[in-house]
Amino acid sequence: MEPMFLPEIEAHPAGGAYGERIEAMRERGLPVPQIMHLFGFKPDVTDHLAAFTQGVMRGPSPLAPGFRELIAAFTSRRNDCLF
Repeated sequence: MEPMFLPEIEAHPAGGAYGERIEAMRERGLPVPQIMHLFGFKPDVTDHLAAFTQGVMRGPSPLAPGFRELIAAFTSRRNDCLF
């Protein structure tokens, strides 16, 4: 995965649940999604974004969660963003 545009965020030690997830991914040799670095950098500011995303992707909707994931993956691909 390409380095982030803001390497100081990626290099910043992440704390809390995001830090644990990032560390676990690194230990397994998995690429860490760049958005997780942002969440780990300022969790107090990004927690609402994570809750919003869960509500949109998993909350009540006429669209099944799998279809919403497919839309998100398609949109990410069109934007040259890994999903």
